[in-house]
Amino acid sequence: MAETIEVLVDGGKASAGPPLGPALGPTGINIMSVVTEINQKTKDFAGMKVPVKVIIDPKTKSFEITVGTPPASALLKDIAKVQKGSGSSLLEKVADLKIEDIAKVARMKGGDLAGKGVRQRVKEVAGTCVSMGITIEGKDPRDVQKEVDSGLYDDRIKE
Repeated sequence: MAETIEVLVDGGKASAGPPLGPALGPTGINIMSVVTEINQKTKDFAGMKVPVKVIIDPKTKSFEITVGTPPASALLKDIAKVQKGSGSSLLEKVADLKIEDIAKVARMKGGDLAGKGVRQRVKEVAGTCVSMGITIEGKDPRDVQKEVDSGLYDDRIKE
């Protein structure tokens, strides 16, 4: 039966140290092979935390690596060029993004979000903006969610 190890690593900078090394050590597989493959698959997410699953066949000592997408908050911070979200999102705003940026994050997250279409996914990402203190085109993200429902941005957030 396959064993699955789930870890959160820095994109392109996984190492044999914690959290990966101690989790992989008891499995008997070549840790450096796993680290090298993870770094290859996550290099596009440099500077972000990326969820990774290592699926190990204990009999053959073979492994398979699946890479998830970073959390929406990490993608938003990267696009907004901020270190962190607001500590007081109602009072302090840290960035202002365009609706196209929100749609880009929604497309990057794809099936990881609950929404069935881009419209619903854009609304989910806008919800993340609320808690991070990020405005969208100078507006409160909750207002933008209503505008997305009304179809105001349909030409800018195409499927």
